[in-house]
Amino acid sequence: MESLLVSSTCSTFSPILSPHKHALTAKPFFARAARLPFLAHASQHVNAPPASMAKEKEAKLWGGRFEESVTDAVEKFTESISFDKALYKHDIMGSRAHASMLAFKGLISENDRDTILQGLDEIERQIEAGKFLWRTDREDVHMNIEAALTDLVGESAKKLHTARSRNDQVATDFRLWCRDAIDRIISRIKNLQVALIKLAIKNEGLIVPGYTHLQRAQPVLLQHLLLAYVEQLERDAGRLADCRERLNFCPLGACALAGTGLPIDRFMTSDALGFTAPMRNSIDAVSDRDFVMELLSANSITAIHLSRLGEEWILWASEEFGFVTPSDAVSTGSSIMPQKKNPDPMELVRGKSARVVGDLVSLLVLCKGLPQAYNRDLQEDKEPVFDSVKTIAGMLEVSTEFAQNITFNQERIQKALPAGHLDATTLADYLVKKGIPFRTSHDIVGRAVALCVSRNSQLLDLSLDELNSISPVFDKEVYEFLGVENSIKKFSSYGSTGSECVASQLDYWIAKLEIQ
Repeated sequence: MESLLVSSTCSTFSPILSPHKHALTAKPFFARAARLPFLAHASQHVNAPPASMAKEKEAKLWGGRFEESVTDAVEKFTESISFDKALYKHDIMGSRAHASMLAFKGLISENDRDTILQGLDEIERQIEAGKFLWRTDREDVHMNIEAALTDLVGESAKKLHTARSRNDQVATDFRLWCRDAIDRIISRIKNLQVALIKLAIKNEGLIVPGYTHLQRAQPVLLQHLLLAYVEQLERDAGRLADCRERLNFCPLGACALAGTGLPIDRFMTSDALGFTAPMRNSIDAVSDRDFVMELLSANSITAIHLSRLGEEWILWASEEFGFVTPSDAVSTGSSIMPQKKNPDPMELVRGKSARVVGDLVSLLVLCKGLPQAYNRDLQEDKEPVFDSVKTIAGMLEVSTEFAQNITFNQERIQKALPAGHLDATTLADYLVKKGIPFRTSHDIVGRAVALCVSRNSQLLDLSLDELNSISPVFDKEVYEFLGVENSIKKFSSYGSTGSECVASQLDYWIAKLEIQ
């Protein structure tokens, strides 16, 4: 799941800007490298801590007004590099945009910009090669990269934090990370939708019992049931897309909370990073975590849908139902009972939904009492988000594989269909078409069902004389409404389980999802 924590889409800085296009045209690495011969030794600078580190602690980048170092316990308790290093690509991406803007506005020189960009390139390579030394004494991903950049390129790196705070820096990084995460989750939702559609196509015409209150209700086409989950997943994707649209505003340049008096161009960095626009209010920019809560809320609803799908397939795979047989590829056994074949993946999907919901609750409680603007509490927003995204992605992936590896047992399902008088409502509709008020029809059919229960028979088994003993309205046409196959044929309302309606729904999804 590492790929879900670190996007592969933002490793290169490719700004698309207007009217500042010329300002962010960075020279390629090999052209800049000639002016920085010390990069030949970059690995030792990035990886090796200073020799003095064993003797005394490195001065904090914010340590000018402090006379003492923090205790080891405080340093260990406050570090976040153990988890926020997952933001490294987005942190470097933001720094590239910021450095280029600073140069364009004359706040740093072009040479400083090129030096910074080249150093960031090297640090990114070192991280991806697994050679970068993440140091807890440098607290977080931002200070690790900035301090390493200073070790690597010297004084130019000290200019990078001009008109920038870690407050707006982390808010920018996190929005970029969440934006990429949403794109990946939506892609996995589509994969599951496609798997469900293909499963529906494979089981054309198969009728299954429909349930309410977990009791037999009416017959439905299996395709119709599977499409219900496709619809839920579409809403899940829509919520994520809406969240993406709302989060896609840039905090960078808001600084600590009040903005800056330096002549920066926030629109330029916003454009470079693919945001819609800069956030209008600098206080809101650094303190807002609505986008995080919204993402975790969307993930939680998706998790609930997957849990419901898992519950249904778990039940249907049981001996009591026997409607579904998972393949060995998506099943596990028992350590003591040799006969067992368990649908464990979907049980874990059901179980992990609690974890995703818990991540949301953690964020809601975290944010509920925070005053404006930024507070260190917000350091705790990362791990629940990383966990939620990793978990929901795994749930979607394994649900897709399960859908690709199950068989519906048509013979077992057909044997089970007669029980439960699934055609009772269709029989009531027949009486309505004969001019009988629905409540009266409901009563008549109820008495017919009671007669069947007393005889252990089905409605279709009742003779016309027996039906007429309940109501004289019945005629021989009634048998065109009895039995599950006839019931399915009678459904005609938009969105219903009728064959033509379901075929229309299926055609819609095949076209929308571009299924071949």
